[in-house]
Amino acid sequence: MPGIVKIASRDNERLKEARRVRDGKQRDKILIEGVRLVEEAVQSELKIDCLFVSDSGAERNGDLISRSAAPEIFELSDPAFRSISDTVTSQGLVVLAERPAGGRKVIEERLSTALVPVVVFLYQTNNPSNLGAVIRTAEAAGAAGVIVSNGSADAFSPKAVRAAMGSSFRLPVWTDAEFSEAIEWADDNGFQTIATTPKAEKMHTDVDWTRRSMILFGSEAHGLPESELQRVDDRILISMDRSVESLNLAVACGVILFEARRQNGAG
Repeated sequence: MPGIVKIASRDNERLKEARRVRDGKQRDKILIEGVRLVEEAVQSELKIDCLFVSDSGAERNGDLISRSAAPEIFELSDPAFRSISDTVTSQGLVVLAERPAGGRKVIEERLSTALVPVVVFLYQTNNPSNLGAVIRTAEAAGAAGVIVSNGSADAFSPKAVRAAMGSSFRLPVWTDAEFSEAIEWADDNGFQTIATTPKAEKMHTDVDWTRRSMILFGSEAHGLPESELQRVDDRILISMDRSVESLNLAVACGVILFEARRQNGAG
């Protein structure tokens, strides 16, 4: 384990970099905070750039710090640590790591081993917590990956990473995708494209999810525009009580993906 460098000033250049990453101003790295998420990052074999630990967190996290294999470790005064933290009550542990590999090629590679040959497409999803929860749901169901359209929240912001609870370190995520680009990619790779809309007549249980499929979800507020709906192969809805207007995005995604998992005999 490398020597621990102590930092007292919040004006240190490494801390300035951590704040840029946290605030989305530097996108080649991600900020991971908290014992459980750092543990997930270590187990997922992300390339860790450096680790920050608070004075109060250094002793109780000694084993995890050593297992992180971070090339640089910085011990911060509590005020300096608070300047990079993204949580109200921190556990005193933050890692900067390289952004996980993503994009269409990584999803294509995952398709050959995915239990469920389904890719989720999120259109202008603005809530990072919902976005992260969908990524976690997709991994839990055995899906091949998630595509996030341009105009969406950052899938690797600290809030989205916390909601994904480690899944975004492992499941392929293609970010900032143009709608037309994703549809053309799906067509080229033999996917059926299916959008969710409350105006559909076909139920999600009536789809053959053993086929390669891209399931598209619109924004939380407005759904998919009609111009985009015109470009998909099919439209579906989830049957539910008429007194409820809609489901949370991650819940709706889970209902559909676990039906797909059932059809693919994945349990």
